[in-house]
Order: sequence, then C-alpha cells, then structure tokens
Amino acid sequence: MCGRTAPSETTPIWAMRAASRRSEKGLGDRDAAPADSLPPEMVILLWHGYLLAGTGSNVYTQALAREWSRSGHDVTVVCQEPHPEAFDLAGARVVRPELPDGLLPTFILDRYAGLEPKLLQECSRGERERYVEANAQALRELAPADLVFANHVLLGGAVGAASGLRYAVKAHGSELEYSMRGNPELSEWGRAALARAEAVFVGSAHIRAVLEEVVGHVDRVHEVPPGVDVDEFRIEDRATALAELIDEARKDPPNPGNTHERLPDEGNAERLADWFAGDEPTVLYFGKLLYNKGVHVLFEALREVEARALIVGFGDYRQELEAQAPPRTLFTGPLEHRHLVHLLPLCDVAVVPSIFPEAFGMVAAEAAAAGCPPLVARHSGLAEIAEGLEDEYPPELRELTSFRNGDAADLAAKLRRLLDLPPGTLAEPARRAVVRRWSWHSVAERLLQPFH
Repeated sequence: MCGRTAPSETTPIWAMRAASRRSEKGLGDRDAAPADSLPPEMVILLWHGYLLAGTGSNVYTQALAREWSRSGHDVTVVCQEPHPEAFDLAGARVVRPELPDGLLPTFILDRYAGLEPKLLQECSRGERERYVEANAQALRELAPADLVFANHVLLGGAVGAASGLRYAVKAHGSELEYSMRGNPELSEWGRAALARAEAVFVGSAHIRAVLEEVVGHVDRVHEVPPGVDVDEFRIEDRATALAELIDEARKDPPNPGNTHERLPDEGNAERLADWFAGDEPTVLYFGKLLYNKGVHVLFEALREVEARALIVGFGDYRQELEAQAPPRTLFTGPLEHRHLVHLLPLCDVAVVPSIFPEAFGMVAAEAAAAGCPPLVARHSGLAEIAEGLEDEYPPELRELTSFRNGDAADLAAKLRRLLDLPPGTLAEPARRAVVRRWSWHSVAERLLQPFH
C-alpha cells in the first residue's frame, strides 16, 4: 500500500504505526504509554473469495471486518463484493481483485454477476493456479501487513501461502464437504497450504474432526465458534418488530416477477403485513433453499402440526419446495439482516433441519439471540448449538433444542411441545446462551489471541 515502509523482522506493523503517530504528535519514546497499555492495532488483510452477504462465510467475513475495525485494527477485505458500500464495515476497506477470465471457483453453484462460477473440483489445475496467483498478487500489493486471515482451506489457504505473507486460515464446512472430501488432489493441496499457516481456525469440534478426515493431521488448530451480533439480533416487542419489518420491506428494490433470486420477492411488505395480522403460530426457516438443507423434512413434519410456515431464502431447490409445501406456507425470497432482526421476534420457532453436516448453526444462534427458540437437527456443528442452549434451558425443556436428523415425526413432536408453551417461555434463556458464548466481539478477539 502506498506510503508504507517495509517492516523489520521483529517489529509488528501495529507497533510501527503507534511510533509513527507519536512522531507526528512530536512525542518521543519516553512519552509513549507503556507497551502493555497500547491498543493492539494490527494491519489485517482479510481474504474471502466471495461476497459479503447471503451465506454463512460471507456474513462471517463481514462481521469480522466490522469488529476488528471497531477495535482499532487497520482492515482491508479482499473479496468479490461489488457493492461494499451497502455494508457497515466500520471503516474497513474493500479491494476486489480482477479474476482471470472472470472464473470463480465455488463449492456450490450460484449466480455471481459478471463472473463465471465453476465448481472447484471441476477446475483444471491451470485455472486454479491462475486464480490463486491473481489473489496472492492482490495481497502482495497491499503489503506490508501483520496478518493475512484467509477464509476456506481452499482456496484461501493456497492464496495465503502464495502471498508470501504471514497468514492464518479459517476452515469452513463447505469446502471440506462439498469439494475436498474424496478428492485426493485437493486434499493434498489443502494439507500443504495449512502446513505453512501460523494458525488454523475451526468453528466447532465437528469441523476439527472433518478437517483431519479430509486433509490429515493439522498442527496449530484453534477452535473458535462463529459469532452473532447480539446488539443487532435482540428481543423486540411484537408491535415494534412488525412495524420495523414492514418498513424495511418497503425499502426493497423492485423485483418484478421475482426474476432476481437474490432479491426479496416483490410485494413482501403487503404480504408480511397480512401474514402477521393474525396470531396463528409461525414456524420459520431461513437459509439456502437446497435439498441438503432439509426443508422437505420440515414440510413433512408440518403436516402433523397446527402451525404455518414462513420460508426465507433462495436456491435451486425453491421450485421443488414450492410444489411440496403444505397449506399456509409463505415464501419471501432472501431477506437481509435488516429484515431478519425484526422477523425473528415475530416467529414462534426457527427450525434448522439440515440433513448434511454443518460447520456451525449460525442461523440458529441468530434466532436464539432474537428470542426465537431454535430447533435443530442434532448432528455436526448444529449439535453444539443445541448443547449451548441446553445449558440455559430449564431441565424439563432441554430436549426441545433438537430432533433426530431426518426424522419428521420427532421434529413434529418437538414442534408441538414448543408451540404449546406460553409465549416467550424460552426467549430469555435462548438469548442468554448466545450472549455468553457467541457474541462477535468476543469471537473477533479470540481469533487474534495467537498473534499477540
């Protein structure tokens, strides 16, 4: 980055910057505060190959950029987000590298404006190497930095290694399960990339185990769960939540015929106002509309439950789900955090029915923070969410955190018991579990502890 001098091998960039600020103020070293009272400001290059909203790792990147910037770190996000101005990043900058031939290696095929997504495992070696070098060069041009924090074993680990800078890697479940598992070439590449990383982070014990299954033993692994913005997701009274939700829906851009799958459906303001005019129990699902997310299991269960369903999200399985949906089901298309923080307090239960392993139950934690009790399939990272909730729930209600994976009958039975509880019974215990374990501020601090 222009104006930065090369760092010494022993002096971190944040210390050099503190010295520079003292010099600018005409202060010498003897005027400086004691070293242990200086803010641990770091120059961080946060690499993420995708966008800043719409998936768990996208939201993860957005939240880390915001929290680290709020804490005084100098953060630059290197990603493919075309509209960074739409997000509160607390001053973090965004750099969007140009990709060779517009090719974007992905783990699940989605639409990316102006880019050509292609499954990582289907990319040729040459395509992968060109992609890695383009991103590594972008990082080198932003040097010096104290740390490159790269998302995804592949291709983040490979980009970090190729940059020649100090780097750490955050493993997510998507690359491990969808692209690397069962692929010896990618597994070996991932193992080599992690071997040189200063730290490797996993969000749960489940992902730690998956990582070892896919790439073999990994040193310097730290288990730090993802986080939730507990100031944004909070308990609201019904009248306030509904008014705010409708107001946010009215701000949605036009989407005639719902032709843009990544935009909220047309007319959501009126549809949601009508929906919540009554007080019939509402079961919420929000997330990707893919077969592996298990929404069809929820639909099977709801045929045995006196409740209606609200389905939020986009994906290639939406049309099939609309055909399967029981009566009294409303699809809204994808909603943003600005909607969800007000929608969740209006719903009675949020179900996370994934039939495929999940690194962490981010949506379940967000629901709990807003006082909407989550009910999750008990496996992988979702089981760890259930365990955290159980620690806060009354003993007689602890089994209402989860259901057997793929078991619609068990899901229906748990839903009936949850919906029979007096409204708000589990709101405070659910939120308490999140505040104590998964706030973004504490997560962001823990991720930097190995580097101080």
